[in-house]
Amino acid sequence: MPNAPLSLPARLCLLAWDTGRPAAGTAPRTDLVRAGALVELARRGLLTDVDGIATPVDLDASAGDPVLDGLLDLVRESCPHSWRTWVTLRARVTSDAVREQLVAQGYVRAEKRRVLGVFPSVEYALARVVVVQALREETGQALRGPLPAAGICDRDAAVAVLAAAAHLFGEGPLEQRTRELTERAAEARPGLARIVREVSTTLTERRARSAVTASH
Repeated sequence: MPNAPLSLPARLCLLAWDTGRPAAGTAPRTDLVRAGALVELARRGLLTDVDGIATPVDLDASAGDPVLDGLLDLVRESCPHSWRTWVTLRARVTSDAVREQLVAQGYVRAEKRRVLGVFPSVEYALARVVVVQALREETGQALRGPLPAAGICDRDAAVAVLAAAAHLFGEGPLEQRTRELTERAAEARPGLARIVREVSTTLTERRARSAVTASH
């Protein structure tokens, strides 16, 4: 997958961006970006599951990434919450931080404007559309083959599962494939399968509720 140094939340933020309309006033899919950050922290052994609660493993450990460390500090300083709750609780904080990180890395461009010629505003646009298109193509291939799930690296498998849960790749028959990819992603750390399932189920349920609301 292109741009290997990108974290899970950064990849998911880029995947959620509409490459046909690369300009956007706000960060896309705050819940999806937060879900990626939670899974990334769990993959790195910094968050673990204790009876369904997202729990810091070490009160002094660091991810070495300002976005991930910001979320890790938020979890440490807050009352205990389930993974499902953390997918949405103050998720905009993580999403905004990821977007600013992508600006600093050159993937996204920040454009200062004035609303009505008076009020200052910032709009964001993809700066590297081709890179995001390649990321979408490879994630789509992970979801639909031809490689078996075992032939996909665990991080790419996690990206694909979360992207599918958020319906970034449509409503296709992906259930069996996502189960296989979830197991592949979980090989990075014991207990990770449950965490991936919890956050991905939350994304799917939120997407379904949004679709119902939009139809009325």
